[in-house]
Amino acid sequence: MLLQPLPLAAYAQLAQYVELLSHWNQKMNLTAVRGPSVLVALHVAECLRAAQRIPEGVETVLDFGSGAGLPGIPMQIARPELRVTLAESQKKKAAFLREAVRELGLGRATVHAGRVEDLRDEQVFDLVTLRAVDKMAEALVAALPRIHPPRGANLGWGIVLTVHPELGNIQSTGNRPDAVSGSATPRMDWLPPEAVPGTHRRVILLGSRAR
Repeated sequence: MLLQPLPLAAYAQLAQYVELLSHWNQKMNLTAVRGPSVLVALHVAECLRAAQRIPEGVETVLDFGSGAGLPGIPMQIARPELRVTLAESQKKKAAFLREAVRELGLGRATVHAGRVEDLRDEQVFDLVTLRAVDKMAEALVAALPRIHPPRGANLGWGIVLTVHPELGNIQSTGNRPDAVSGSATPRMDWLPPEAVPGTHRRVILLGSRAR
């Protein structure tokens, strides 16, 4: 699944994260997957592959609707130089994220316990990620304004981890799929979806905010 090996320290942190997630999963419904091996194969590995697709120049990441910390926590572990904000509106899940950040020693990660729409208007990020969120098309509408506009050679990026039917209003027009329409919604230049190895329908969709 990985495009290249991770830093050695990352493997121990990932194992600790899976153990922590499995423990908390017994108390609350963080994810429907219970077995650690399946959790790694279905969730963590996909997030790590997405982390290795993050373009150069990205420093700040918003994990929209982080839930169990996927993909934000694996991304922070795989790319420790990033500053990842885990946004989660459900209080119990936000409490888990705080505990995970503390236990894993992720000093550059922060938790926003609230809706993304409640962030300050001027708060934008180099990259916004969405995975397993309800109403994907609506989530995209809320997420896209959080991607910073192009600044010289630096672009703002989005990563969507999903299955084909959930792509909703993302319409393919040649090599430039267009995101949800609307005059107030920033447009995105989406690259062709990358199939996630070992799965039948899951894809990683990477796009940049249009100039």
